[in-house]
Amino acid sequence: MSPAHFPALTDFLPSRFRSFDLLATLVAVVREDGIVVFANAALEDALGVSRRAIVASQFADNFAEPEALLHALAGAGGNAFATMRYDTLLKRLNHDPMPVHVIVTQTESRREIIVELLPQEQQARQEREDRLTDQAQANKELIRNLAHEIKNPLGGIRGAAQLLEMEIEGRGLNEYTQVIIREADRLQSLVDRLLAPHRFPQRMGDVNIHEVCERVRSLIVAEFPRGLRVVRDYDTSIPELRADREQLIQTVLNIAQNACLALAERIAAGDGMLTLRTRVARQVTFGKQRYRLALELHVIDNGPGVPDSIKDRIFYPLVSGRDGGSGLGLTLAQTFVQQHHGLIEVDSVPGRTDFKILIPLS
Repeated sequence: MSPAHFPALTDFLPSRFRSFDLLATLVAVVREDGIVVFANAALEDALGVSRRAIVASQFADNFAEPEALLHALAGAGGNAFATMRYDTLLKRLNHDPMPVHVIVTQTESRREIIVELLPQEQQARQEREDRLTDQAQANKELIRNLAHEIKNPLGGIRGAAQLLEMEIEGRGLNEYTQVIIREADRLQSLVDRLLAPHRFPQRMGDVNIHEVCERVRSLIVAEFPRGLRVVRDYDTSIPELRADREQLIQTVLNIAQNACLALAERIAAGDGMLTLRTRVARQVTFGKQRYRLALELHVIDNGPGVPDSIKDRIFYPLVSGRDGGSGLGLTLAQTFVQQHHGLIEVDSVPGRTDFKILIPLS
């Protein structure tokens, strides 16, 4: 079939391959000779070339080593193998070549061959996201089970201490029972915080993210009235999103409070700075899905940075970078964001720590 026949073919093929447009993976459907019959939206974005220009072109021309793809296509078309994988560089318009992992797969007809391209940076990020998701799920189960195991005997300890206090007469001994009661109450408060994300259903509604940021800003300014400058850097064009407003406020507040506690020395010196920045991210991929639009909310501070010893465990429960910290603030924030199908990333060096919240808008 000559390229001249492709205008009619492209009118038909998108309906057959429409599901490929939902994938974050770069996908092309090609003939054995390497001519493209379909390219999905992710590939179009990566190449920086319109789909119309990609279809009917020689796909191998987009690679630094075109012979490797042509060899793989010939092998798949000749039934030498069902699937072949290799690494190469994908050339892009006005950008540096992108390292990709190529997967060449036969179809049942063998006249059409599917070529998947996994950007190696994206692949590493996806693996990291998978680990975070698995970790969060394991944490959730551990926390719920542990909290319930603590909760029941804790009530008994507190009740026994109260009964004991009623029986004893010495003032000195009452001090000991009060210690037991206070510590039992402290542990009860900790257990309640552990169970909070799983205890109540989400209350979804239309939320203006800047109202959330302003609420957090007012709370932070009230808590740290001197030595801290809170900077607003908002994109006011961001539409409302469907979310649980209280959960988002708690999420941003937990991150901001953590940042302010890390800024203690700078706040004392009078040059602490916290930035709340909102942006719209377009055509982004996270959680194994591609989103046309996503909210990108940054909480940035000019503190000392996250200690290297906990960078890889910062979202684990009960892991804290400061003495006396419960290590629950970021765990709860991550849980709330994941309940909105989003995630939190952190980029930290001395002098700048950036927590980035990503939540789908569409």
